[in-house]
Amino acid sequence: MAVLAGATTLLASACSKQEASPPPAEAPAASAVAEPTAQPSEVTAAFRAFLQENYAVDMARTPYTASYRGIKTNNDQWDSDSEAHQQETRTILEARLQQMSQFDRAALSEADQLSYDIYKLDLERQIASDEFRHHKFVIHQFRGPHTQVASNLINIHSVANVKEAEDYIGRLNNVATWFDEVIEQLRIRGDKNLLLADWQYPQMVQSSRNIISGVPFDDSGEDSSIWADFQAKVGALEISEAERERLLGAARTALVDVVEPAYEALIAALQEQGAKASGDDGVWKFDGGDAFYAERLRWFTTTDLSADEVHDIGLSEVARIHKAMEAIMAEVEFDGTLVDFFEFMRNDPQFYYPNTDEGRAAYLEEARRVIEVMRGRLPEQFGILPKAELVVKRVERFREQSAGKAFYNGPPPDGSRPGIYYANLYNMMDMPKYQMEALAYHEGVPGHHMQRAIAAELEGIPAFQKYASFTAYTEGWGLYTEELGKDMGFYQDPYSDFGRLAMELWRACRLVVDTGIHSKRWTREQAIDYLLENTPNSKGDSTKAIERYIAMPGQATAYLIGKLKIMELREKARESLGDDFDIRAFHDEVLKDGPVPLSLLEAKIDELIAGTRPA
Repeated sequence: MAVLAGATTLLASACSKQEASPPPAEAPAASAVAEPTAQPSEVTAAFRAFLQENYAVDMARTPYTASYRGIKTNNDQWDSDSEAHQQETRTILEARLQQMSQFDRAALSEADQLSYDIYKLDLERQIASDEFRHHKFVIHQFRGPHTQVASNLINIHSVANVKEAEDYIGRLNNVATWFDEVIEQLRIRGDKNLLLADWQYPQMVQSSRNIISGVPFDDSGEDSSIWADFQAKVGALEISEAERERLLGAARTALVDVVEPAYEALIAALQEQGAKASGDDGVWKFDGGDAFYAERLRWFTTTDLSADEVHDIGLSEVARIHKAMEAIMAEVEFDGTLVDFFEFMRNDPQFYYPNTDEGRAAYLEEARRVIEVMRGRLPEQFGILPKAELVVKRVERFREQSAGKAFYNGPPPDGSRPGIYYANLYNMMDMPKYQMEALAYHEGVPGHHMQRAIAAELEGIPAFQKYASFTAYTEGWGLYTEELGKDMGFYQDPYSDFGRLAMELWRACRLVVDTGIHSKRWTREQAIDYLLENTPNSKGDSTKAIERYIAMPGQATAYLIGKLKIMELREKARESLGDDFDIRAFHDEVLKDGPVPLSLLEAKIDELIAGTRPA
């Protein structure tokens, strides 16, 4: 196997910081997709080994990502943000792309040909994206190292034994190294004038201060989020009191001597850079900003749609959804214009839980009930079902003021951690009851939990394929499942059906405002006003959304672009197959190979159609 040997040597030598030894094998998970029983050809075996060794290198180089996926080889370390690490990554990707040509794609099995296409395309897009390495924000108010330290330790880092507790302490002691890398990345961007907008920096400073508030950082009497988490996890271990005190003492020392100074240094760097930032919001302000935004649209939509084309699709979809909303307005006999109806839905107390702990608990309870009802109906639509559990949680208080409306964290392949649907209940006026069904379907089942848990549990596909990042597929699926709920007979309350439309409208407006901000030079205020005029969402919800789109250029366009493609492919299959069309087979085909770009998804559905037609 000369090809494989050469690849292994090059990749191992490129991975200079850490050993590139393979991580522990992932635990097998139940799935409707079985391992192939036939002995693979020499080319297929070499290609699979190539992918497996590359994945081992990647997991060794990204310790936190590995922990998230249940691999604990370097469980006391964080992923690196250093310039050297990023350049090394670029070298590895280019080498892998060159090595791909040594495998005869035609000699691979059909499943391996799909893996080949996904892997090659993903290498190409990652290399293209690296051309804009410093245009991409290393930290922003919605996501970054400043909140990841706490959220990752609390939600991802399990402590089942003393070793894992020591790994937790190791990660605390390694925060300073990580933050030094982030500060260096901020300096590089400052030198190139690739800065966030001025209003974003105080939010990051506040979130950082939240992490280092409470015991042991001050004498307020309330434990900080990390300290409370570590105490609870160590307290659950069956160890001696002396051992427990040793671990607690080491963690407290790391928090005070390492974590707090690291945060203070990061805060100082953010404040210094924030003082130099302008109030301009879109990436058009950067040198090369238009080219960067075009790359972001390609990355997130996996299409070649231009900013103008995305903008126009958004305007068309907004008009379509407004008409559907007017029909519901007539159904409930509302007297007034659509804008009046928006004001009614935005402000009437009947549509909101109280902004109290009791109201938040009631929201979570109802969200869990909605998910359980849908879970019982899944076999009607799916043959492949996830094994992993799904839990619904409130976004933690230390990050809820800057976090998004809702999001999902997937489980590892071994099922040791459930999928988590997070609902941001900071302001209950931003979480109306009428949107609850659609939001639960999107983040839970049959949305992200179905797609991502099934992908993690799949057998017979390369590990990289389970975690490939194709946002239009993943978020398009989430949005598609909101409408699937309607097809299944849910949303019996017309106001809830309005909520479904309101969430789709939200995604349509994203196409308008994201391109407006980053391509057409809209201001933050102009974009907020567009949402307030065209959706029923609150000002707080609209403001936070626009701030997210500014922080994550292009990402928000993926949802509706992906959903429209899935709907198009479903109708194509239905029309082509007639009575032979099986919705369960269609959904299984979409999900059974993990995330794919939209072009390959279409090829998969074309193959399904060809294979289903009578001979």
